[in-house]
Amino acid sequence: MRARKPKGSVVFNKARGTWNFLWVEAGGRKSRKLGTLAELPTRGDALRKADAVCRELRLVAERTVVTVKQLVHRYRAERMPRRTDTRRAYEVWLSNHIIPKWGDCELSDLQARPVELWLASLPLAPKSKVHVRGVLSLLWDFAMWRGDAPMQRNPMELVTIKGATKRTKKPRSLTSGDFQKFVRHLEEPFRTMALLCVCFGLRISEALALKWRDVDWLNGRLTIERGIVCQIVDDVKTPESQRPLHIDSEMLEVLKRWKQKSQFSGPEDWIFASPVQCGRLPWSYDQVWRVYQKAAGKAGIGGLGTHALRHTYRSWLDAVGTPLAVQQKLMRHADIRTTMNIYGDVVTDEMAQAHSKVVQMALPKAN
Repeated sequence: MRARKPKGSVVFNKARGTWNFLWVEAGGRKSRKLGTLAELPTRGDALRKADAVCRELRLVAERTVVTVKQLVHRYRAERMPRRTDTRRAYEVWLSNHIIPKWGDCELSDLQARPVELWLASLPLAPKSKVHVRGVLSLLWDFAMWRGDAPMQRNPMELVTIKGATKRTKKPRSLTSGDFQKFVRHLEEPFRTMALLCVCFGLRISEALALKWRDVDWLNGRLTIERGIVCQIVDDVKTPESQRPLHIDSEMLEVLKRWKQKSQFSGPEDWIFASPVQCGRLPWSYDQVWRVYQKAAGKAGIGGLGTHALRHTYRSWLDAVGTPLAVQQKLMRHADIRTTMNIYGDVVTDEMAQAHSKVVQMALPKAN
């Protein structure tokens, strides 16, 4: 893409005896001295010098024109989030959608109307379109921060996405009975893994990243310190996710039984260490997902994603009458609006009681 040749005028400053070239750039007036009357005796000489200046300015402008692909490259180097799963998600939107469509365009082409029409044409769920818009917004903010674009209102703020607040697929939650059918078809360590996820509302990345030292056996506490995505250990999603959790006595017994069976039971060992990896890494997400699908099929409860157990935990907290403020703390949400748009505070006893009630729903009943 070629930058436009600056348009301007040649003016003689009588007071200083100089020829000057005046033009407008980025909404502001610019001026450059061409030479003195002795150096440029006639207006024709000044016009020829102005043409040379215009060519120079155009070449400089061409070198500084930023394409979206160039901006993405700089963003990756300077501002790409460190967290593995966030970075991976950004790369999906960038590589699969943004760069193929806009990579060779100038940043200034990323305006509200063309972007909104483009998003409307994509065969993506509204939530996915929101994510794409969010990455475009980050690129605009980054360009303004770098000085590649003038400070202005971010055009992506004007992009609207129809149905953005509506889910296209309802989150899956299991009843206590369905969960019992499901775990009956799980062998260790996947049975204990499922129980941990449904009794604490753990994300699968958090459950897989647990080490035995995270369990405080004496005080009955579980600390979530890390997550693992694509077998890369990273921080948890938010600081709030690191909240220590109470472990019910029966759940503690479940963990003790698995620790006694596991060949990797040292403090620094993964609770769900993979024998295939000789304990160096936990089981991978893909392996867990396949085991869950197979067990769900045998149980006759349909397809089951790993995150369904976190949704189930939230539903069970409701079922046992847990106050919303307690739910926020147990779900480890940074903002209660993520749980339910109500605020409040809780005490440890309430959290322990709610956790114990959920554990009773998860563990098989004695005959």
